[in-house]
Amino acid sequence: MGEKYLVFVGTLNREAPYFQGARGKGLVVYEFDAESLDVRELANAPEIENPTFLSVSESGSHVYANSEVFGWKEGLVTAYRFDRDAGALAYLNMQPSLGSITAHNMVSRDGTKLLVANYSMGEGGPDQSVVTYGIRADGSLTPPLASVAQHGTGPDASRQERSHAHSVTEIIGGGMAIVADLGTDTLTTYRLQPDGSLTELAVSRAAAGSGPRHVALHPNGRLVFLMNELDSTVASFALDRDTGVLAALDAQPAVPAEARATNHCADIQVSPDGRFVYGSNRGHDSISCFAVDEASGRLTLVDFFPCGGATPRNLAITPSGRHLFSANQNSDRISIFVRDAVTGRLADTGKAIEVGTPMCVKFARSG
Repeated sequence: MGEKYLVFVGTLNREAPYFQGARGKGLVVYEFDAESLDVRELANAPEIENPTFLSVSESGSHVYANSEVFGWKEGLVTAYRFDRDAGALAYLNMQPSLGSITAHNMVSRDGTKLLVANYSMGEGGPDQSVVTYGIRADGSLTPPLASVAQHGTGPDASRQERSHAHSVTEIIGGGMAIVADLGTDTLTTYRLQPDGSLTELAVSRAAAGSGPRHVALHPNGRLVFLMNELDSTVASFALDRDTGVLAALDAQPAVPAEARATNHCADIQVSPDGRFVYGSNRGHDSISCFAVDEASGRLTLVDFFPCGGATPRNLAITPSGRHLFSANQNSDRISIFVRDAVTGRLADTGKAIEVGTPMCVKFARSG
């Protein structure tokens, strides 16, 4: 059998004023053949509202999708079981997110918890930034186990008027999670306790006005990479795994100088071998690639590659590292690239998944 993957895609199906249309069909599962580049749809759950971010269990048997709905004081997190044999998604349950504009989630390394980040707009409701849930034996979610609220502002009055937790990422080895806050220009490290509670360990500063969005981890467990949305930079940090402190190492422009004023960075991914970092640029509509010096954490630009569409919101690299997918939100297309493992360069295969407003894409091995 050749190299095949399950591809889980969240699409926008309910309008929001800060998005440009909603043409999706909820949560969709595909199978991708890495040899032929063929993609076939396996399952669809159209009833879920705006699954703008999702996580998948290591086995691919369960998926956890955020519902980000403008105007709600709380989003939702929904658990599904995916039956490979039947090719079907089965609803398990949902839980409130305890905050608005639910932006990101992650299954814990040990598979026992789900971590959720709420971007949050305005005031009112529970207004929690980060929430933990237990994952039961059947894959369903417990009610929230614990939550924390972050506070603060940044120099950009239009975007940093309050805390905006944009992602939560558990470190390699587990037991510690990093929250990137776009509103406060901070990376806050928490100890994830066995009972799900979060104990603050350290608050590390990103550049003022940078707008931290998503975090990616080097496989060595010591380097952390950050995509900054507001100033269009990619930054690297050294993680002290005892204290949780992140020490800045390097920062590089994510787009050419002439594009920075009209660009907003989105996602960041690291190749499985840790040699390259990839970031998505909305506005410049490109994927930036940087070579990583593992010893120093320094980043060297390889190139900027057209994303194959418009507004590349999310990226995913297959576990083998051979292919990179770009979810191009405003062109209704997930472009498929082949990746050169030696140079890091991307080549557009011309193949794509045609689906309305793709927001998030995740892989799991098929079979």
